Amino acid sequence: MAEEATTPPDAAAAPSEQVVLEADYVYELRDENSIVAEGNVEALYDGRILRADRLIYNRTTERVRATGNVVIIDTDGSQQFSDEVEVGSNLSDGYAIGYSARLTDGSTVVASSAIRQPGGINAMDQVIYTACPICEAKGQKPTWTLRARRAVLDQESQMMSYRDAVLEVMGIPVFYFPYLAHPDPTSDRRSGLLIPSVGLSSKLGAFYQQPYYWAVSDSSELTISPMISANVNPMLELDYRKRFYSGAINLNTSLTREKDFDSDGEKFGEEKWRGHLYGSGRFALNNHWQWGFGVETQTDDLYDRRYDLDGQGEERGIYMSQPRRLLSQLYAVGQGDTYYTDVALLSIQGLRGGDVNGSLPKVTPLLFSEKYWDLGDYGFASVNASTAVLRRNVGSDSQRVSVGTDWTAYKILPGGFTFEPFAELRGDFYQLDSNSAGNGNESRLVGNAGTRIAYPMIRPGKTVDIMLEPEVMAAWGTSNSNDPAIPNEDALLFEMDESALFDANGVAGYDLYEGDGKLSAALTARAVWKDGPELSATFGRRWRSRTDTAFNTISNLDGTTSDWMAAATADFGRALRIDTHVRLDDDGMQLNRIDTRLTTQAKRWRATGQYYKISERLNLGGREEEGIYLSGEIRVTDRYSILFGQLRDISDNLNVQRDIGIAYEDECSRLELVFSRTELQDRTQGPSENIQVRFSLKTLGQFGSSEFD
Repeated sequence: MAEEATTPPDAAAAPSEQVVLEADYVYELRDENSIVAEGNVEALYDGRILRADRLIYNRTTERVRATGNVVIIDTDGSQQFSDEVEVGSNLSDGYAIGYSARLTDGSTVVASSAIRQPGGINAMDQVIYTACPICEAKGQKPTWTLRARRAVLDQESQMMSYRDAVLEVMGIPVFYFPYLAHPDPTSDRRSGLLIPSVGLSSKLGAFYQQPYYWAVSDSSELTISPMISANVNPMLELDYRKRFYSGAINLNTSLTREKDFDSDGEKFGEEKWRGHLYGSGRFALNNHWQWGFGVETQTDDLYDRRYDLDGQGEERGIYMSQPRRLLSQLYAVGQGDTYYTDVALLSIQGLRGGDVNGSLPKVTPLLFSEKYWDLGDYGFASVNASTAVLRRNVGSDSQRVSVGTDWTAYKILPGGFTFEPFAELRGDFYQLDSNSAGNGNESRLVGNAGTRIAYPMIRPGKTVDIMLEPEVMAAWGTSNSNDPAIPNEDALLFEMDESALFDANGVAGYDLYEGDGKLSAALTARAVWKDGPELSATFGRRWRSRTDTAFNTISNLDGTTSDWMAAATADFGRALRIDTHVRLDDDGMQLNRIDTRLTTQAKRWRATGQYYKISERLNLGGREEEGIYLSGEIRVTDRYSILFGQLRDISDNLNVQRDIGIAYEDECSRLELVFSRTELQDRTQGPSENIQVRFSLKTLGQFGSSEFD
């Protein structure tokens, strides 16, 4: 017999305080002023549900005692289990014996007893906590558990603390903590100590770095990471992040006072303050304009390699730095429906062995702006302006101002031909040092006019669509466009490839310009299957009316014929993708350059491979370069994987970087053991090798990180 019981009418007047009780049998003990429910008992209060075999509600004390398979389901979906529980009428405050709980994040906690107090303090004795799934039917034990004599959860501060805690991995005690505290996994950001980094290095000796995370405000945070080492003086590292209404900033810096030291930890030179600063920020001025900054600087060119600092090569603005070059920039960008503008101040710091202090320029400023119009049937037109002001402490200064205009149209001719006429005109003015030009000023007017004609042919099929598109570009431009007095600052390493084959001016940048007559031709083929795979390839070259000595062999614009250029892609989705770029010599079809990249991913593996080869003709050093890069992970079983990575310089028979390791991963943890070795040597920083171990625990973070050089 199922019955319902509710609280008295005065309590029931407030619906949020109403208790609904259902059971097979409900009866009253008048002498004890109690209500007893037995059999499939379920009590509902304010979204909380209590289920049990038997329940007694004492009206005098307003306490509920439940026994037998007790389950409490909270409003957040978490479930609590116990053999016996006594709670208040709100089904929250009380105690439990034989307690366990399954939290909303999937973690599990078990305790011999638990007490929940009205002030939000929850205490448990003989506690076991894990984020791993537990399956008693299969005899499956959790990968890791945290055992403690006592645990306390303060709901007001959202902190969990343990006394006499032991971390067990695979049932083996690994760490003992007299006291351990961490934020509740469901809480917001909290200040506190993070997992330290401990290791042994040939450069630093034994070292210990302890990060402290400070949640400064809802919109800012600071990580303070002091490091002490056996061989060198302490170093302090800081990471600061802050969000504003219009943008955000991110800063990473470090500071120490120490001498220089080599890869064996041997000190030399003067003891002085040393450090680095990497940072960026970007902010919106309005819907069309943004401004930002990027800063990269360090006191020593090998400082980052001595302390194994990361962060170089990251994007910190609208311009990217080159390897072993630091770039600081202050910029603004504006873009609307018919215009685009960017302006930047740039400063470059060289970290390479051959860099001379002061020889790298400061750009004050670099500007590009363009305004364009849709002329309807008459095509598209634009005007643009650019300026670059370069200052050096060592070497020549230069200033350039350029103003240009472009026009293009697109027509479809009878028979399916596409016809795209174009024209461009640009004026450049240079103000140079007198040692670079006789009068210090140079000017020129350059331009091109021509057309592109293509004939796309498509054959749809039941299983595959095939497309062939021959394309030709013919243009004529100004002759003698490159005055030897004009310094080449922005096209030193330029190389024309298939992406610029149909540009009238095949040169990137402003200091060099491709005039005279030129003719480009290429054939593009593409096959697209209905079920997804796609193959495509482009093959072509360029002819010029005369030789321009301003272009070197690397540019692919020297002489009157370019090398043959080809690009091919085989895309089979995640299973396999191959991208290849090839440059073949115009006389004899010898391989001058190849760059092939392969990516593959499946249930059991993921891998990336890249192979490159550059002939001595295209290398400023006059020697052939060849190398291969491999990286990936192979899942041998459902839990174990093999990690690998290698960057090999085949030309010098040198392993720039080699990594191999093994990883274990389940639903609640990941363990990696990786051996790394590099044979690269940069002045006082020579070859090194290390072993890295990292154990990541779900909800608790990363435990254990050691390195051995």
